[in-house]
Amino acid sequence: VKATNGDTHLGGEDFDNRLVTFFSEEFKRKNKGKDLSSSHRALRRLRTACERAKRTLSSATQATIEIDALFDNVDFQANITRARFEELCGDLFRSTMQPVERVLQDAKMDKR
Repeated sequence: VKATNGDTHLGGEDFDNRLVTFFSEEFKRKNKGKDLSSSHRALRRLRTACERAKRTLSSATQATIEIDALFDNVDFQANITRARFEELCGDLFRSTMQPVERVLQDAKMDKR
């Protein structure tokens, strides 16, 4: 081992949070402004679906979320493409490169 580095404050939950925000806004848009953020149960169910969608997007170009009676007895169905996910999380993906560049520099190695 020549060097180590990393961002201990960045993880999968950060990507999940972006998806939860995206789908919460999508739910509100599709349902006349209904805001599910006041319901811990709805947010927990949405977060679980978002975690599943994130894993799906690692091997597929699109993921679908379907949750029966998510909030106020309203069913929710929505899609997200990998391209849209990458757009939502672009800054997080870019920030993963900083530790890589630092560790290469510390180890006196280059990208080749």
